[in-house]
Formats: sequence, C-alpha cells, structure tokens
Amino acid sequence: MAEIKLKYGAVMKQLESVSSALEAVSIGNADSNGKNKLDYTSKYQSREAKLVSMISEYKQAVHKNIADVKDNVDSLKEQDEAIAVK
Repeated sequence: MAEIKLKYGAVMKQLESVSSALEAVSIGNADSNGKNKLDYTSKYQSREAKLVSMISEYKQAVHKNIADVKDNVDSLKEQDEAIAVK
C-alpha cells in the first residue's frame, strides 16, 4: 500500500499565500463619476455596487473555505501523530 505524507508546513504556507492574495482582490474607487446625472451613469453605479457586493460575498466564501481546509489539515496532522504514537 502506498504511503501518503502530509507536508503540513507547505500546505499551511500555501493557504496563507491564498489568504493574502485574496485580500488584494478589490475593485477600484466606486465614486469616480463626479457629478454626472446621465442614465448610463446611474446604471453603471448600480452595476458597480452589485459587483462590489459580489466580490465581498466571494471573499467571505473563500475565507470560510480556507478556514475549513486549515481545520481539516490540522485534523489530518493530529490523526497522523496519533497513528505514529501507536
């Protein structure tokens, strides 16, 4: 039977890298249209607000996934250590 080894440090380092890259995900300044009162401008601002909301929800979901993966990796490490003690 093949042996699968968990490289805990490497996995956690990659998760931290993903987490920090996720923080850099953003959209530019939403109030860059000045005092324009065109129909297009209001539609653009509405779409931009929806996009900002979607990005925020996406980031929350990914942060939750990262936390779940960290918990699972910790659990695997604990199981490996318990097996090694036997």
